[in-house]
Amino acid sequence: MKHAALIFVMLTFSGMLVAQQSPSPAQPSSGNNAKPGATQQTAAPARRPPQAKTQAEFDAYKAAMNNANDPAAMEKSADDFAAKFPTSELRDILYRIAMRGYQNSNQGDKMSETAQKLLKIDPNDPEALVDDAEVAVEHIHDTDLDKDQRLDDASKEAQHALQTADTDIPAGVQPQQEAMFESMVRSSAYSILGGAADKKEKYAEAEDYYRKAIAADPSHTDPIIVLRLALALDKQSKYADALQQANQAVQMTQENTVPGKLARQERDRLVQLTGGSSTPAPPASKPPAGGGQNPPSQ
Repeated sequence: MKHAALIFVMLTFSGMLVAQQSPSPAQPSSGNNAKPGATQQTAAPARRPPQAKTQAEFDAYKAAMNNANDPAAMEKSADDFAAKFPTSELRDILYRIAMRGYQNSNQGDKMSETAQKLLKIDPNDPEALVDDAEVAVEHIHDTDLDKDQRLDDASKEAQHALQTADTDIPAGVQPQQEAMFESMVRSSAYSILGGAADKKEKYAEAEDYYRKAIAADPSHTDPIIVLRLALALDKQSKYADALQQANQAVQMTQENTVPGKLARQERDRLVQLTGGSSTPAPPASKPPAGGGQNPPSQ
């Protein structure tokens, strides 16, 4: 989802800066280096910034960061860095930036491949889990012979992300950002589960997951999830409830976007079915988060 990408970009680069500003990269990172800062360690012992063990490792990390604006070059730099420093704490930062770059350039397959590399480093990484699962669900078609198996695999990843959202937060996420990170992961995971249920034509189950996705992150409601909720309700013949959600999706999107057009089509269909009224979309000076990408799967 678009709002998730924006949040993750911010979190990723905050993590990048933490690593770059590590005070003594040439020293072994035992986690007990900062005796005077014992108060900080006591407050959040698992949140120690990732560090390089040697000056050579830190220099290689900085060199890799020169490719931060090119996801393909960034991924190659991350591969080279990981091969040279296979136990480095900085590997996941490099792969994470490549993953976000692929997402921002709409290269879902490459984003998924990079997420899988992150999962080899940490199988519990909630960000990589939801990224890999989301791409899988979006690219599964009814004609795929392994459709059900792939949907089940993606659902397992989403469920795993729900379990690790508050226990395996990436090291670069600042303490004040943890609640936002957890909410975004949970919203994304529930949305993925809803999409998997949708593709299995389990619309009541999809409805429940979409409602959970919206409730998990109410400050960043994604109009795509609202529209998918409307469609799930429509497919259960819950037309009045579906119209309410479709009207909300219309209000959250611009007419000249793909989600905006689909939301208006769904609203108009439901108005005809129910004799209800439509809520005109207010003018907006800029697209809301999530309002311009990732049309809902049918």
